[in-house]
Amino acid sequence: MDDHRQRFEALALPHLDAAYNLARWLTRSPVEADDVVQDAMLRAFRAFDGFRGDSVRPWLLAIVRNCWRTRAADVRRRGHTALPSDEEWPIACDGPDPEAEAARASDRRRLDAVIAALPEDFREVLILREMEDMSYREIAETTGAPIGTVMSRLARARAMLKDQWLAEARDVVP
Repeated sequence: MDDHRQRFEALALPHLDAAYNLARWLTRSPVEADDVVQDAMLRAFRAFDGFRGDSVRPWLLAIVRNCWRTRAADVRRRGHTALPSDEEWPIACDGPDPEAEAARASDRRRLDAVIAALPEDFREVLILREMEDMSYREIAETTGAPIGTVMSRLARARAMLKDQWLAEARDVVP
């Protein structure tokens, strides 16, 4: 058991941040993301002896994704919806230019909102590629989609992101 635990810690735990990041974007809630990651890590630990592959990261992120989908299906089946997160986004005051920091924070909130509004299949591929720097092959392993579908979804996600960003920018400019 000790060898099992040590191997799991050595191979899987370095990807804990990536697991949380994906869960955060899928759930749109830091509290729910914590629950999903905890469930996923427990499942991964229990199934680790059966892991066969070159990279633990796609395998672990696929478990995170499946835990989220199972959780979301349970919520839909029961008819409950999660309350939106009331997160505070701190504005850094340490910088030399508080106005520039406020503008960056505003852009970051806007970008997060635009990404969060993408359909789930497109959002997860975009997050895995752009934020987790995963290869197309790793994303395909994680999502269970063919590489061509991953590439197509990523291209469409980027286009949707750009279109929405520009549309919102036009709405803001007087």
